[in-house]
Amino acid sequence: MSRRARRKKGGTREPWLGKFLVLLGVFLLLALALGYAGLRVYLHSEGFRKFLSAEVSKAVKVVGTFSSFRWDGLTVETERFEATGEGMIVSVGADQISTEVGFGALSKGAWELKQTRVSRLEVGLDFTKKEEAPPEVTQSVTKRKQAGWLPSKVGLESVAIGELVIRAKTSDGDIAARGMKVRLEPISTKGAYEGEITGGTIDLAKTRLPPIRLEKIRGSFRDGSAFITSADLRAWDSGRIDAFGEWDSKTGTYAFEGDLDGVKCDEVFNENWARRFTGDLSSTFSLKNNSGKMAANGKLTIRNGTLTALPMLDALAAYADTRRFRIIQLSDARTKWQYSDGVFLFTDFVMASEGLIRLEGDFSIKGKAIDGLFRLGLVPGTLASIPGAETDVFLPGERGLLWAPIRITGTLDDPKEDLTDRLVLAAGMRMFDVIPDSGERVLKFTKSVLGETPDKVIDRGLKVIDEGGKVIEGAEDVIKGILGN
Repeated sequence: MSRRARRKKGGTREPWLGKFLVLLGVFLLLALALGYAGLRVYLHSEGFRKFLSAEVSKAVKVVGTFSSFRWDGLTVETERFEATGEGMIVSVGADQISTEVGFGALSKGAWELKQTRVSRLEVGLDFTKKEEAPPEVTQSVTKRKQAGWLPSKVGLESVAIGELVIRAKTSDGDIAARGMKVRLEPISTKGAYEGEITGGTIDLAKTRLPPIRLEKIRGSFRDGSAFITSADLRAWDSGRIDAFGEWDSKTGTYAFEGDLDGVKCDEVFNENWARRFTGDLSSTFSLKNNSGKMAANGKLTIRNGTLTALPMLDALAAYADTRRFRIIQLSDARTKWQYSDGVFLFTDFVMASEGLIRLEGDFSIKGKAIDGLFRLGLVPGTLASIPGAETDVFLPGERGLLWAPIRITGTLDDPKEDLTDRLVLAAGMRMFDVIPDSGERVLKFTKSVLGETPDKVIDRGLKVIDEGGKVIEGAEDVIKGILGN
């Protein structure tokens, strides 16, 4: 058969094939157009609003609804989303929401929400509650109303929140955070996001902490947990907090660690102690609530510290007739600290001035009440002028110092110590002697020892006892007897 004949024979089928392909193309285009139109009709329906309300409620574990939608092409706006919950998330309120619906994930059975913006989002949390299962009714009803060919999931892309407000109830008091700006972007892992928070303040109720100012927080969210990779915060005038940690929304547990630096002691202490204690304070911290209540611990250090007019040291200055204890420059000031159930516990406490004094011990503070056991070390010769101080009260020990135990109780505004009583007791017993033969009380010290007349010795003894505020039993009668009164 010739080539021309073959072409003629095969050519009879080519026009029909071409027409078929054209018709198929037209059909597909028509189907796509109809499908697109159907999708847009559904998007503008009340069913889509209810579907989206149910999906957001399921994700946040609340029961809520969007107000009516306003459409401009594929961009939708709504005035408000409002919800309540029975678990840790007790309320959600979002104002002025806008987003763009995309069809890029239709093959995966999902609606895309692109460039979502929220003017203001307020969330109420209650960490005293246990997490409960999300409500099922709204979701099941919505699923029954969904047509089988429609996407049944929602994929959320970037989110921008103009102002985030969080009000949280905890077993240790209420926490309020406001004025924060939030930006979230999806990452490769399904349902995971990375984000940034800037600006705003955090108020911690029932604490002496001032409002904490947020500079920037960076982190991620996946599998129901938020991970803080870096947090740059400010407190007081120039205090800086650097932190990292995580929060599990399923259990409500959290754990954070960090450092605090650049804080002045007079900013932290109450008015009474701020006048007596100056210096630069820094501390590490670890904060968690694994047991259901907040607990914290860390190591605190004070640099360039100065102690002024501390009552116990004032007493030592008066007894020793020296001003060395009135103002003390600290060469070492540090402690470990813990907080739980409203009680601060300070351990391995050290406060020292090289060549003069060293205080070591442990103490606790509950409210304003203080209770502590310490060891006070002094350089030999410091209290030599107090009779019996360096033999009966202070004893030789490590570091070449003389040491005495001391208990401090009372309140932060009015602390009490038991060292004064022991110094008064030692001085009182050493101030007098009794002649064995006659039993007569006489002054033990003379002018040759103290460079003072007996009358001045007695007068000084009275001042010592008066400044201590307490006297040994019968001491006043002994002194009066010698004076002949």
